[in-house]
Amino acid sequence: MRGLDPAYTQILINGEPAPGSGSGSGAFGNGAEGSFFVDRIPAELIERMEVVRSASANRCGDAVAGAINIVLRDSYWLDGGFVRGGVQYFQNDENWGELLGGVWGGEALGGRVLVGLNVQDRHNPKDKFSSRFPAPGGALANIEDQNDVRDGTDYPGQFSYLADIGPGAFSLSGFFVQTKRYENEDSIEYSNPVPATPITPGAIRIPTRQITLNDNDVAIEQQSWALRGSYEWEWAAGETEVRLGYAAFANEEDEFENEIDYLRDASPFPEADRFTADRARVSLNDAELSFEVEHEIDVTDGLELEFGVDFQTKERDSLIAETARWRTGSSGVPSLPAGTTLTTASGAGLPTPIPSRAFAAVPGGDTSIERVRIDPWVMLQGEAGALSWEAGLRYETTDTDIADRTVGGAALSNSSEILLPSAHLRFSLTDDDRVFASLARTVRRPSFLFISPALLEAELGDNDFIGNPNLAPETAWGLDLGYERRLGRTGVFGVNLFLRDITDLIELSTQTVGGVPVVGSEGAGTFVYTPRNTGDGAVMGLEFDLSTPLTVLGMENTGVFVNYSWLDSEVTDEFGDRSFNDQAESVFNVGFIHDIPTTGTAFGATYRAQGDAFSRVIGEEVRTSYGADLEVFVEQEIGERFVLRLVGSNLLDATKDEAFDKFTTVADQRGRSYDEYELETESAGPVLQLIGRLAF
Repeated sequence: MRGLDPAYTQILINGEPAPGSGSGSGAFGNGAEGSFFVDRIPAELIERMEVVRSASANRCGDAVAGAINIVLRDSYWLDGGFVRGGVQYFQNDENWGELLGGVWGGEALGGRVLVGLNVQDRHNPKDKFSSRFPAPGGALANIEDQNDVRDGTDYPGQFSYLADIGPGAFSLSGFFVQTKRYENEDSIEYSNPVPATPITPGAIRIPTRQITLNDNDVAIEQQSWALRGSYEWEWAAGETEVRLGYAAFANEEDEFENEIDYLRDASPFPEADRFTADRARVSLNDAELSFEVEHEIDVTDGLELEFGVDFQTKERDSLIAETARWRTGSSGVPSLPAGTTLTTASGAGLPTPIPSRAFAAVPGGDTSIERVRIDPWVMLQGEAGALSWEAGLRYETTDTDIADRTVGGAALSNSSEILLPSAHLRFSLTDDDRVFASLARTVRRPSFLFISPALLEAELGDNDFIGNPNLAPETAWGLDLGYERRLGRTGVFGVNLFLRDITDLIELSTQTVGGVPVVGSEGAGTFVYTPRNTGDGAVMGLEFDLSTPLTVLGMENTGVFVNYSWLDSEVTDEFGDRSFNDQAESVFNVGFIHDIPTTGTAFGATYRAQGDAFSRVIGEEVRTSYGADLEVFVEQEIGERFVLRLVGSNLLDATKDEAFDKFTTVADQRGRSYDEYELETESAGPVLQLIGRLAF
């Protein structure tokens, strides 16, 4: 939302934090920590999606950009069930995938029950191509052709149980997702790609002076689940609700990276001049216990008082270990592990390999993190004619303890207390027109990944990452002003102006020593990134929304939607003013849906375009542009119980294009004295999906 990092948006399921959000996998490449993969929930189980632009006292304050609440259908929705099945085709690598699922709902166990289970293949085949130069306009120095395929399967399941017990209503719900994924990244790198002298008799020519082959694979298995229960009852003093929840997240990763270098010397193929092999294992286990109690009182006619307290304790145990399994190379070429030596074999061929090392935790990689929160809150709501209002206070206290069990590790702790006021006004100008205003303070706490002291090599592309246990939470004052007009029975037009004034902005930065970026484990041209509190900043924008049937044009079975967001931000770093890193300049969506009731047919399309983004840290600046996306669907009813749906997505084969400006020192960056200039393009190809659904 608002073009910001996913961690700025709060994801809720039925008003509660999504299981696994904020846990992450410990790897940026597997989804930004603090985000949640909403497409793991089958669309058939979703009643509606609510976009909440501003915060309220009765919800957690982790919603700087806003919140998305996924309201699932409950046990009262369905008497019977449905099954669905289908196939997916990924054009980029001509791969097929399957999906299968079903849901049943009805009376059971003295109440209402809903149970669902799904299996869905995930496949993301990306092609990347990079060209590198000494500086913009310089001669081509290096090219890299990369294939990155992420293939896996999700197994989501959910259930809900509702029953009247005693004087109140009891509910129990659960959500589970297991993911198994394999990421295979292969690349070929050519240095100095210019015509060379033939190295064998005949016509063979090697247009390079060095070729590097890299194979980097990761096997990932994740489980996230949550179990939540609540009891709500009315009594003389009002209405009380008690909620108890437990959520867990587990992540296991096994990664290896093999790299072979050719033509570092005058010897031709098939002799290799250097071979390295590394392996890493990651084990993360999160456990979260929450308890919430709230009470509601009707003070007077039109005035309602709510108050409560939320308690949460969350723990993470992590073990990140790596080993160097193999090192060979010509004298002076390889980068050897500490404490090892190179012995060259007699005669031609590869030198004697260095023996493998045992797995050992990386610095800071064997840790425990515990975070405890106690958040009391109070809120008043009222109505007076055309005016409705809400005002509240939330006081969030957070205590975090970090235990580092690696050599030289230490116990660290920090705490924060933040008061979060909020106020909302809505005024109906007419039956169809209303204006609204909201003022709220929100917070963004550092994720566990950001405060973990573990050093993760080549975690951000070829760059390393290390957490910062001393990060302060990021706070923001937010203002929203808007106008909405109802169009007919179901249409709406709206315009919204928003501003977020942020203190202690959390961003990734580059580690430096004396103004010189620290070189990453992959060697020259790579860096070590760490999060920091950059300073204060502001985010602002203007949003337009239109969703309406074309009844006024005599097309009551055709609906259109358009939304456009103009986005801007400002923060000051070592080099001056810039926008927030990676925030898009704009987001535009337009689409339509058309129904043909006589034949039971529906079809539609959605077009999406996103503006350019810019990112700057010490040593590197990145400009990113995105191609437009087109999705088309057609749906056909067959009989009374069967529906067939065909969807084509990414039909324009959108690309992501990046330009990297790289520098050696702060002075070089200010003076635009380049270390390297890189252009990279990435594409994933169109995807087709055919799904059938049978109701019973």
